[in-house]
Amino acid sequence: QVQLVESGGGVVQAGGSLRLACLTSGLTISNYVMGWFRQAPGKEREVVATKNWSGGSTYYADSVKGRFTITRDTGKNTVHLSMNSLKPEDTAVYYCAAGLITSATFDSNRYAYWGQGTQVTVSS
Repeated sequence: QVQLVESGGGVVQAGGSLRLACLTSGLTISNYVMGWFRQAPGKEREVVATKNWSGGSTYYADSVKGRFTITRDTGKNTVHLSMNSLKPEDTAVYYCAAGLITSATFDSNRYAYWGQGTQVTVSS
């Protein structure tokens, strides 16, 4: 059974940093595309970053390029999202997702497994 559990969210001032973690079980990260998505109140879920660990391709939303980085700790079955220079508009619930995807990794509908989410709040 695949499980994804996010952690690391919290409240931070604008310009600060956070590092989210997605602890996985029941899957081998290198066989999956792992993605981070977020949903702010009243808005649709949007892609933040995705990584195809077998093919190597990485996708970042324009709004986070140069500020966010998706990495993995294979030994700990964990995927991280490092977030720097945070802005109030980054405030959202952040979700980790996993899927066997070959294209359009930015499409949330393609992901089969989801975590419960972790809240990130950036104060101005």
